[in-house]
Amino acid sequence: MSDNSSQKELLNAQKTELIIKRFALELIENHGEFSQSAIIGLQPRGIELAEAIKNEIERFSGISILFGTLDHTFYRDDISRGGIHIPKPSKIDFSTENLRIILIDDVLYTGRSIRAAIDGIMRFGRPKDIELMVMVDRIHQREVPIKPDYKGVTIDSRNTDQFVKVDWNANKEVTVWLLDKKA
Repeated sequence: MSDNSSQKELLNAQKTELIIKRFALELIENHGEFSQSAIIGLQPRGIELAEAIKNEIERFSGISILFGTLDHTFYRDDISRGGIHIPKPSKIDFSTENLRIILIDDVLYTGRSIRAAIDGIMRFGRPKDIELMVMVDRIHQREVPIKPDYKGVTIDSRNTDQFVKVDWNANKEVTVWLLDKKA
């Protein structure tokens, strides 16, 4: 991405790598052997982050973790409000009953996607609890009362003419940008 006034680098690859390592260590500390826990990545953009965190935990600890992906499209409250929604298949091949679920997405903004994802997770069983992990927490624009348990960075998002873009390159390195919608 070129450098101009309509974009700002929030996190470079080095910082995001540190955040992923921190997330992995926090989860090991809070979930131990993961015998009663599972990680679910929210499609589309939370999957790469969830896989990176899962891989880091497994590399560091040797623990095998239940892992799934969830498309929340059909659980959204705005699905009938126009636009074409092409869902991707969810892959949760385990029951979430009584598990501690770590739901991972890249950006938390209004909270509507997370609310829909919670409804989707409930279709696979009733978890003991659900924790939310996000790379970027955009505060001040919540439409539902949802907040992350783990966050990489918090940004003030009062400006609705901006959006956050999380770029994963071919080497699985991440850069996070704040961009103007009009640019």
